[in-house]
Amino acid sequence: MTKILLSLHVLAAILAVGPVTVAASMFPAAVRRVPVGVTAGGGDGADTGDTSTVRLLHRICRVYAALGIAVPVLGFATGASMGVLGDAWLVASITLTAAAAGLLVAFVLPRQEELLEQLTELRPVERARTARLAMFTGVFNLLWATVTVLMIVRPGSTTGA
Repeated sequence: MTKILLSLHVLAAILAVGPVTVAASMFPAAVRRVPVGVTAGGGDGADTGDTSTVRLLHRICRVYAALGIAVPVLGFATGASMGVLGDAWLVASITLTAAAAGLLVAFVLPRQEELLEQLTELRPVERARTARLAMFTGVFNLLWATVTVLMIVRPGSTTGA
């Protein structure tokens, strides 16, 4: 059963967290590419598709973030079946995962929504706002990369799984 849980945990991480990290990373640059005053099917008769791309990237982030709840759920189940819930590498991973989730919910997604709203209202977007979003996204991605390394290396682990 442990191998099945571990497989599901890894698949959930790849299929749920992967799209969020990629879409969130692409979002700030996509916002910068939208010409001022242009929306998809929008205001000046032009349909550049740029706003549609930004909307799609935000939707990917929101939907896959919700699906990403499966990752820690399966992770706890896997850790329990392996008997490693108290191991330092797992506690550190859980802490970093919670920090990444908090960062996504508190900083990345709300800022994406704000920028999308500005584009919808045909207001120009300040480059500093997209740069801050890119910074938060980079920290989010760095946290997930660290969790991935901890899950693979498992310092001090003797499970052999």
